[in-house]
Amino acid sequence: MRLSSLSNNAIGAGLALAAFAVFSTHDVIVKTLGETYSPFQVIFITALLSFPILSVVLMSDAKPDTIQPKHPYWIATRSIVGVVTALCAFYAVTALPLSQFYAFIFASPLVITILAIPMLGETVRLRRGLAVVVGLIGVLIVLRPGSSEFGAGHIAALVAALSGAFVSIITRKISAEERGVVMIIYPMMSNLVITAIILPFVYVQIPLAHLGLFAIDTVLVLVAMWLLVAAYTKADAIVVAPMQYSQIIWATIFGILIFSEYPEWQTYLGTAVIVASGAYILQREATGDASDNTPVLKTRTRPGHAMTLRVGHVLRRRRMHKKD
Repeated sequence: MRLSSLSNNAIGAGLALAAFAVFSTHDVIVKTLGETYSPFQVIFITALLSFPILSVVLMSDAKPDTIQPKHPYWIATRSIVGVVTALCAFYAVTALPLSQFYAFIFASPLVITILAIPMLGETVRLRRGLAVVVGLIGVLIVLRPGSSEFGAGHIAALVAALSGAFVSIITRKISAEERGVVMIIYPMMSNLVITAIILPFVYVQIPLAHLGLFAIDTVLVLVAMWLLVAAYTKADAIVVAPMQYSQIIWATIFGILIFSEYPEWQTYLGTAVIVASGAYILQREATGDASDNTPVLKTRTRPGHAMTLRVGHVLRRRRMHKKD
């Protein structure tokens, strides 16, 4: 039994590593497209191309109920903040070296831990509190306040980390009562409607080759999410969640080979501090008496994507089918 568990965890870790490698490839395409197109256009096209596929997922939910939310204000807030997260993340990945962008994304667990206190009633004791402080020091190391390099991309990355964490906490707060369909369709429509309003002012003609990149990008996000679903199905969350930090390896490889990015040593030092604190928070949440809500462990989808397929929703659907 123990060997079987180890085997499943190893498979789950491998699937998660593959998922985040695909996410990183997606980021490379977004960064490439961002040199030509506004984040509004990138998100609109990506959301539009993903709409038919996500609609099939929505149709698979046969639960007899309406799509009227039980928490309309939270759903509206989550949807709007989700659009802000996607816009800021798409801009930041274009404006910053990949390694710096990931450093800010990795800071999301720190913010989730802080927000869980007032929003979920989570009790954060000394050790997790110190881990958050250490992680924030890591962010300062990456930012290097006072340096001339601080710009709009850094601000966008910070906003993406903060707003993405806020979306995760709202999801954790209401997901037990809201249908998965509701949690998907409202953010999806918000992405489409808000970016469609801005699109006429920023639209750039799309050649066929770039349209192909948009299509590949959409497929990559779906593949990454399905790999994450498989990973969480096979392995414990504490095994899968830390695999996100492998993206710094891909950031280094892609950054050097494709974008000629050679970040300074402070970026890697700060990232190492952020990763260490985030991994410690994950480990503490996995300890039974350290967290009542495990908000970071329950955040299964990487923030900042226009596509709103939720790993948790698919996992619940799978469990329901198995019961039937």
